[in-house]
Amino acid sequence: MRLLLAKRISAALRSPAPASSSIPRNPTTSSRHIKFHAPRGALLDSPWSATQLRRARFSGADVRPGNVIERKGKIFEVIKAQHTSQGRGGAIIQVELRDVDSGSKVNERLRTDEPVQKIYVQEKSFTYLYTDDETGNIVLMEPKTYSQLEVPRHLFGESLVYLQDDMEVTVQLYDERPLSVKIPHRVTCTVTEAADSLRGSGPTAYKKVLLDNGLTVQVPAHILAGDKIVINTTDNSYASRA
Repeated sequence: MRLLLAKRISAALRSPAPASSSIPRNPTTSSRHIKFHAPRGALLDSPWSATQLRRARFSGADVRPGNVIERKGKIFEVIKAQHTSQGRGGAIIQVELRDVDSGSKVNERLRTDEPVQKIYVQEKSFTYLYTDDETGNIVLMEPKTYSQLEVPRHLFGESLVYLQDDMEVTVQLYDERPLSVKIPHRVTCTVTEAADSLRGSGPTAYKKVLLDNGLTVQVPAHILAGDKIVINTTDNSYASRA
């Protein structure tokens, strides 16, 4: 009897172990080993995903106005980007960059295959409160939390003249640091001075008028002083009557 039992134990030890099932019996234990692989291109499509990767390299051919990039140790906002051909030398990108620290602008050339480090920013809406007389900074308020944010006036660029009380603006932030500010594409202004319309002028005739923010723009001949008009802030052009 003892000899038979010893043979059975010896045979069991020599037999191969059963193959483990491909489906884990304990999903709670096995889930800790699951790795998430983001689909190709997900970083560019959703920069504020769970990965929290806020910088990425892409090529010069992908540079667009409004991008924020790091170059030569500084952070720039892309103001203009124009593709040009160099014949046999290949295509290049002529870009106008604004230094977010100093506000100064520089023009540079990028190769289409040149690696560029793009910085992903967070956009938040703020309301204009006032301009600090001592620092010259623009003071904004976050509508939901009522927290205030001081923004250097140069971040507004040429659109600063359109800033109005309680205007909602969009601020691009990186690590809670303001990088750029965007105002609405259309703003209502009041005409303070306008020349009289000329008799016999056709419906397409235009004239210059002075706005309450100090800008001079071209408007249709029928616009008079005191009229409220809508201005396209991207090119300072007349859009319509308010």
